Order: sequence, then C-alpha cells, then structure tokens
Amino acid sequence: SRPAATSILKRQKQLRRKNVRFDQVTVYYFARRQGFTSVPSQGGSSLGMAQRHNSVRRYTLCEFAQEQEVNHREILREHLKEEKLHAKKMKLTKNGTVESEEAEGLTLEDVSDDDIDVENVEVDDYFFLQPLPTKRRRALLRASGVHRIDAEEKQELRAIRLSREECGCDCRLYCDPEACACSQAGIKCQ
Repeated sequence: SRPAATSILKRQKQLRRKNVRFDQVTVYYFARRQGFTSVPSQGGSSLGMAQRHNSVRRYTLCEFAQEQEVNHREILREHLKEEKLHAKKMKLTKNGTVESEEAEGLTLEDVSDDDIDVENVEVDDYFFLQPLPTKRRRALLRASGVHRIDAEEKQELRAIRLSREECGCDCRLYCDPEACACSQAGIKCQ
C-alpha cells in the first residue's frame, strides 16, 4: 500500500515550526578590570572584565535597539568632543610645532556640547571600535574601581609589540635549516 500523501498546508506548518524566533535580548554586565589578555597598539593598562557579571538586564528587541542607539550616541558624542579638543590643541600649537601652556591645560570640559552636532551624524554608519589612548584606559579603570594598576603589564605589552615587529628569519637566497629560525620552529622558511 502507498503512504498517504501529506497535504501541502501541513508541510508548510511543519516547516514553520522549525524556525527560530527571538523576542528578547539578555545582556550581562561585567565590571571593568585590567585585561592582561589583549595588546593595545600603545602603552599599557589593557582593558578587561571581571570573572563574573554584576548585573543582568532583559530587553525586548525594540527596547534593546533603542538602548543601543542611546549608547552609541553617547559614545559618538565623546569621540566628537575628543576630536574637537585635539583640533583646538593643534590650532593653539600651530599643528604641534609650538609649545603652548594653554593647549596643555585644555580638557574635555573645555569643549562645549554646543560645539558637537551628533544629531546630523548617522550613528549606525559610524565606526565605534576606536583605539583608546593609554590615559583614557587608565581613567576608565580608575573610574571602575581599579585602585592599583599593575605596571608590569606595560613592559610585557612592549615586549610583545616588539616581538611582533620581527617576523621570519635571516635567510638570504637559500635556507640553512641549522641556522634558520623558521625551520627550527617547524614552519616554512619566510
């Protein structure tokens, strides 16, 4: 006997049940700690996070999108303020060629919110993963309650950055496997 034909409508319902739908976003918040796991392009004091989260928040998808928009606008505002501050310092020092005590004394508080136009910038198109200068990373750590910043990390990070500048071996024209650092490390001669 032939198996009964399954209705097209029933097949569509079965397929629909297999779809995954998301209706909420769960965000875990972690305290900021000194990292020891990343290598910033300059200085020490890499940023990391605590082993355990200190709070949890659940959002609907719409609430999460709105929260992201607010957060991104705030990040963008801070970044634009830093750019404006840098421009003011460059103007006072004639593009860094002249020393200026006034320029040295300027801080982000000296940049007015009126000078920043976040509303006319498309937030989603803006690149948010900007490298942070060492001073800013240290300030973030202190603001997060890190009282003692391990100074040894600075030397470790410098050594890692220097080691990354040297790549390959010293072989020229031909490879001498007994003297070739690549060959001794078990990789193809660079």
